[in-house]
Amino acid sequence: MASKPNSLQQQQHSCSSSSSAAASSVSMPLNGRVAVVTGASRGIGREIAVHLAALGARLVLNYASNSALADALAAELNENSPTLCAFATRGDVSHPDAARSLFDKAEQAFGSPPHILVACAGILNSKYPALADTTLDDFDAMFNVNVRGTFLLLREAANRMVRGGGGRIVTFSSSIMGTLLPGYAAYTATNGAVEAMTQILAKELKGTGITANCVAPGPVRTELFLAGKDEEFMKKVEERSSLGRIGETKDVAPVVGFLVSDAAEWVNGQVIRVNGGFV
Repeated sequence: MASKPNSLQQQQHSCSSSSSAAASSVSMPLNGRVAVVTGASRGIGREIAVHLAALGARLVLNYASNSALADALAAELNENSPTLCAFATRGDVSHPDAARSLFDKAEQAFGSPPHILVACAGILNSKYPALADTTLDDFDAMFNVNVRGTFLLLREAANRMVRGGGGRIVTFSSSIMGTLLPGYAAYTATNGAVEAMTQILAKELKGTGITANCVAPGPVRTELFLAGKDEEFMKKVEERSSLGRIGETKDVAPVVGFLVSDAAEWVNGQVIRVNGGFV
């Protein structure tokens, strides 16, 4: 006997309100597609979630700690939608059960495996210690979230994401890979691991119609980037930029929106630096 649909299943819909299928395909290129976005409560992850919703995607918003911000984002995305467009769910992506749960909840809520994974959750040590001064606890913390968390999400996506076209995976690294600045040894190492896993997975997914790419932003005005930096440091960053400014989250989200669209089918296994010429 089939189980009774829960309230989330009863609210399956597209985030597009357009009545014209043709118009929807142009203005809402992600209409009907399910996207999991980690680190979605703030910063770049939040901006990506808002952008994908505007393109028609239905969203699972993962966050690690700030339920108020995540719930507020979900409420904002659902505000003008007749039915469920997005919901927030807490989970530490470095735990296998949490990664698995994101895919379970996507299927439960929207009646479909995810078409899109954006693995944006990440942490950085705001003390920027030299390698010789990096504690094992800080090293492990960054590798747990940035590398182990991404690995678990990629493994889940490789086994459960929609096949046959439209499957899109986007991970996050950093343009720090091109600068190799002192004080970022462990963090930069995590980015190298993410880039390698993503590019190898793109080859391993041959024949599935799923692409996998990595976005590597430069300095972006977020809590993560600003933590521990003084005004003098920020001025030097701006001076180094070819465009004379620090990036904003709105500079990154459209790149992700393109990569998860049908238009980006021929972009696969790439690391895309989004840094305004910083590197």
